[in-house]
Amino acid sequence: MADKESIKETHNYYLNTPMKNEPFMLRGSNSLEWGIKNRLSNIFNTDSGRTVMLAIDHGYFLGPTAGLERIDVTIVPLLPYADTLMCTRGILRSTIPPTFTKGIVLRASGGPSILKELSNEEIAVDIEDAIRLNVAALAVQVYIGGEYETKSIHNMTRLVDMGNRYGIPVLGVTAVGKDMARDAKYMRLATRICAELGASYVKTYYVDEGFETVTASCPVPIVIAGGKKLPELDALKMAYNAIQQGAAGVDMGRNIFQSEAPIAMLQAVRKIVHENMTPEEAYEVYQSLKTSKSKHQNPK
Repeated sequence: MADKESIKETHNYYLNTPMKNEPFMLRGSNSLEWGIKNRLSNIFNTDSGRTVMLAIDHGYFLGPTAGLERIDVTIVPLLPYADTLMCTRGILRSTIPPTFTKGIVLRASGGPSILKELSNEEIAVDIEDAIRLNVAALAVQVYIGGEYETKSIHNMTRLVDMGNRYGIPVLGVTAVGKDMARDAKYMRLATRICAELGASYVKTYYVDEGFETVTASCPVPIVIAGGKKLPELDALKMAYNAIQQGAAGVDMGRNIFQSEAPIAMLQAVRKIVHENMTPEEAYEVYQSLKTSKSKHQNPK
């Protein structure tokens, strides 16, 4: 307890310095609770306002995907280079070191495997378990136009209600079924519905034509999915185009962990997202880091 005999008189009121009331860095997020903003700050880089998410949650419906057979061997070494990790609670508890202090985006929906109708998902995580795991956000799949569209939307809105109660943001993940058109019109529909119904940010696919209209019409941040494995330069071009057209980041999986040099690829993506480097410049970074690693592993 302070000694009352040594208490000094107050005088530093800085009367000529107005109190700052700066807007939050992310679009559509200024009115959110402090706790939600704090968690979003553990996902998005506070300098660039963007994020490089590493997605490794594929096993929740695909099983051991190529590159994710041994997450302790292939993924844990990548963690220092990602802003955020998107994974399931099983992998988080069994494999991810608790010393990882960046944001965890927890896969919170699931149910069917690749062998069944994927849109028939349920909420797969209790909010109390998410709190125990100290996650930065909850991710839920939303199947606009899918067989179980309404069910998947209700999964999201229920998670939004629970997240708002405890200060945890929700990531709405738009899913494109095999019979759905992957174009700007569909992406505008899907992302806007997620935002309208309470998602703090949205994950969707990049489209070559009209993607800027997708980001413009969505009032919350959009991050793009990496999708299928592409040649490294093509993946870097996709990330660059998305960022230049208004995306607030990327959430890549296969284009990172299935790359010939995953750490180099992740660092190259970071150059695009956080430093506005061109795809060609970032590809040079990738090639340089890849070559450097190869020389280190195979000295003459």
